[in-house]
Amino acid sequence: MSRFERLTVRPAVMGGKPCIRGLRTTASTVLDLLAAGYTTERILQAYPLLEAEDIQQVVAHAAFRLGEQEIDLHAS
Repeated sequence: MSRFERLTVRPAVMGGKPCIRGLRTTASTVLDLLAAGYTTERILQAYPLLEAEDIQQVVAHAAFRLGEQEIDLHAS
């Protein structure tokens, strides 16, 4: 089982961006709403197909991605 099993990436859905459970709601949309001050409850009202666990997993995935490091192999 994937660590982020609620997030799906399919080239034919939203251009391959990470989406929540195959829906056309991207992880970045949820993060944008959280950054704008929306509460989980307000997001769930606006997107009734989402669940609180979806939002938690989006945040966990963002934290994971921020912890990644890119190393420029071409740097001298």
